[in-house]
Amino acid sequence: MTMTRGALTRLNDAEWEMMWAPYDEPTYQAVLAHIQPHDVVLDIGAGDLRLALRMAKIAKRVYAVELQPTILWQGFAAIAGALPQNLTILCGDARELPFPPNITVGVLLMRHCLHFQLYAEKLKTVGAQKLITNARWRLGVEIIPLSISRPSYSEIPLGWYACWCGATGFKCGPAEQLTPENEEKIFEVRNCPNCHKLAEVC
Repeated sequence: MTMTRGALTRLNDAEWEMMWAPYDEPTYQAVLAHIQPHDVVLDIGAGDLRLALRMAKIAKRVYAVELQPTILWQGFAAIAGALPQNLTILCGDARELPFPPNITVGVLLMRHCLHFQLYAEKLKTVGAQKLITNARWRLGVEIIPLSISRPSYSEIPLGWYACWCGATGFKCGPAEQLTPENEEKIFEVRNCPNCHKLAEVC
């Protein structure tokens, strides 16, 4: 399917979330740098498997989840030979599929992700310790610890925050509260203003 630039700009968030395109090499390298030989990885939105195949060369096991079978088939067609024995393909909706047990790391490269909190909670439930993603800030790659205790948004001073719901932003406050520490730090929080908006919608 060919789409014009004008058609792409008219996509809503849900339609953007369904789109898949490869990332650049620095993005993949940033992910691979945090995969260890003992890891059991769940790659959410694995696309044509290009990253999953590279992670399988490092990790103990990789599960690759992709909703769109045509994109998976493109990946299969590009592979010369059989899939690595430690790579398992799951074709389905990651929102609904049960996640395999004993996952240590989740990977979510999806800038237009509407279901960050759902994926993070499912990963935490199966034991994952961290999530490697670009879904919150929509740029770069961050490593999110999944098992830490997060203070409420109301408890943090002014500064940058990243919420469990997937929202990010800057909490304003009196200028005298701005310190070099909270100017650089990103506070992991819960119950941010976006959480309340989501609750109102529900």
